[in-house]
Amino acid sequence: MERLLEVRELKKTFYKEKKPFVAVDRISFHVDRGECVGLVGESGCGKSTTAGLITRLLDPDAGSILLDGEEILDWKPKDCKKLYRKVQMIFQTPQDSFDPRRTLGDGILESLQNQGMKRRAAEKRMYELLEMVDLGREFAKRLPHEVSGGQCQRAAIARALAPNPELLICDEATSALDVTVQAQIAGLLKKLQRERGLSLLLICHDLALVQHLCSRMLVMYGGAIVEEGAPDQVIQNPAEEYTKLLVESAF
Repeated sequence: MERLLEVRELKKTFYKEKKPFVAVDRISFHVDRGECVGLVGESGCGKSTTAGLITRLLDPDAGSILLDGEEILDWKPKDCKKLYRKVQMIFQTPQDSFDPRRTLGDGILESLQNQGMKRRAAEKRMYELLEMVDLGREFAKRLPHEVSGGQCQRAAIARALAPNPELLICDEATSALDVTVQAQIAGLLKKLQRERGLSLLLICHDLALVQHLCSRMLVMYGGAIVEEGAPDQVIQNPAEEYTKLLVESAF
């Protein structure tokens, strides 16, 4: 398969009271075009920091991040617009990712107009995106606090799809939702992946969700990737002691 994202020897250290804490410790992995990869592990293991590094919200201490074979760590901040046309992120609490004073439609429109789209064309595309995530036109006029968590997450996915990205990074995108809504959002992501040929990096601690959605999973512990493989293989026959504990606690 064609490789879309490749992370090599990525490292990030934070300092608390002048004491170093290695959040991401020389990790390497890849995501192929059209593939869904799960990144799992306990809270604080480095999953979200990894997402922040890939999206250039954080700068690494060392390593390499290749997107379509191009080193994105060489890009200046002004060049990162082309990164966000290819990579979009969906967060755990969608209400926090929208301006509470503006409608969901405004949030999607802003993303479209930032790409240079004229207002009328952007409005037409906004309604198409809402339909794509199974929301009616009326949701364009609603504020984030006026809709449910699942509906707001659908709107966040619609906004993420606005630049026609190739990779969606879902950082605990379903963990704040109830079980029924989690399943609906998971089904929507699977449908979008299939229909649009999207690649997904699914960051979560829900092994059952990873087993359902992903073709490959990475297990992260203490900032390092300690195990990798097909979800069924890793879950049924974990090789590392930490993975065994993770599976036992999940199932």
